[in-house]
Amino acid sequence: MVYAVIMAGGVGTRFWPKSRKSNPKQFLNLFGETTMIQQTVERLNGFIEPENVVVVTNRDYVSLVKEQLPAVDPSFIIGEPIARNTAPCIASAAALLHKQDPDSVMIVLPADHRIGNPKAFKQVLKTAVKTARNEQSLVTLGIKPHRPETGYGYIQRSLEPVIDDSELPVFKVQKFTEKPDAETAERFLESGDYLWNSGIFIWKTSVILEAFKQQIPAIYKEAKALESSEFSDEDVHEFYQACPSISIDYGIMENADKVNVVPGDFDWNDVGSWKAVHELSDKDDNGNASVNTDALFVNSDGNYASTKGKKLVAFAGVKNIALVETDDAILVVNLDEAQDVKEVVEELKENEETNKYL
Repeated sequence: MVYAVIMAGGVGTRFWPKSRKSNPKQFLNLFGETTMIQQTVERLNGFIEPENVVVVTNRDYVSLVKEQLPAVDPSFIIGEPIARNTAPCIASAAALLHKQDPDSVMIVLPADHRIGNPKAFKQVLKTAVKTARNEQSLVTLGIKPHRPETGYGYIQRSLEPVIDDSELPVFKVQKFTEKPDAETAERFLESGDYLWNSGIFIWKTSVILEAFKQQIPAIYKEAKALESSEFSDEDVHEFYQACPSISIDYGIMENADKVNVVPGDFDWNDVGSWKAVHELSDKDDNGNASVNTDALFVNSDGNYASTKGKKLVAFAGVKNIALVETDDAILVVNLDEAQDVKEVVEELKENEETNKYL
């Protein structure tokens, strides 16, 4: 059986003031009527049913998951008591699924990505699942780059496919590279053998558990103990307390012997900032976007507005500005510096009087 594992534990600091500790990015409806985590499940329709979806989230968000994804089996919602990065997150889900179905395949998906072409996405997943089963390998999805992007990690693939008898070619991963500088990103784009790292993984639960055994035995030991447990809150708590904090990329993928990549082009975006939201929103002829907002743009280009209440927002003579309003806060940020919102959140943490805005 094929299962989806949705990683939904992030706090979304770059999306303040809409994203808060009590209601982070993945539970917001930034695009359309449904939330990002709901869209993540919806785009799998016809490929994976909701009853075969596992969600790993912060323990404080379990009720939100149940509310927004009522078709997901409550026993398939893992509430993390503490943040331990993606490796323990994935190991806990692998233990749960391997206990139920030792031959299971898991597709690991972040809860907060945007995919504009679900049909093409499912076609790539089909090839990835087939590869994971037949090759007993770790599989990831790579995105064909359209520009020299410095905000994504990269995957260097083999020049020739290692599997060419499937509907889509499959390549061997040569190496993973962290976010490059502009000159390196340009070189990667020109080379033709580099892909953006999507952070989407496919493998058999038995294969990923063996990879943990070989590379992070401390997590493997705890995962096997969790697999033999009742998966109570106490069992999950003990697992996370005992695990080191490490990412799946650094802990497993970068040093694994057999990793394949399936290239895809399905209009993917990791939605990492308000700049990405602006890029993905409907815009006027001057690149201005307004979401549920009465906005007037005069001699203004490339702006974004999202406000609360019935009020008119006027932009005059400005470019690349985002104005985001909630009931208790207003953010004004240059979209080219949208990553600085994370620093705003850090500043709010410093002061007891401003903690209430987190």
